[in-house]
Amino acid sequence: MKTSDAILSLAALAQESRLAVFRLLVQAGPDGLPASKIAQALDIAPSSLSFHLKELAHAEMVAAQKAGRSIIYSANFDTMNGLLAFLTENCCGGVPCSPVCKSECDTHA
Repeated sequence: MKTSDAILSLAALAQESRLAVFRLLVQAGPDGLPASKIAQALDIAPSSLSFHLKELAHAEMVAAQKAGRSIIYSANFDTMNGLLAFLTENCCGGVPCSPVCKSECDTHA
């Protein structure tokens, strides 16, 4: 992932509603959720949700797929994993470790 793409992804997530939407879609898995379910689950007005989904889609953090009269949104796991890889690329000085396992990383520092 290029730095400019990482900045775009992080900027899209740097807002409370968008972060909540993305986390909900990660939880939902690859099947995603229709916009109406997202709005209901997070108590976000449909017009506001449309704006937030557009921002997430622009950053390629979510994908949209038409299903009948609904649009199903899902987390873009490739982009998410690319962002995580970018952020942890040189974790622990290049010694393989789990970024969430602080004690293990500390022993290699």
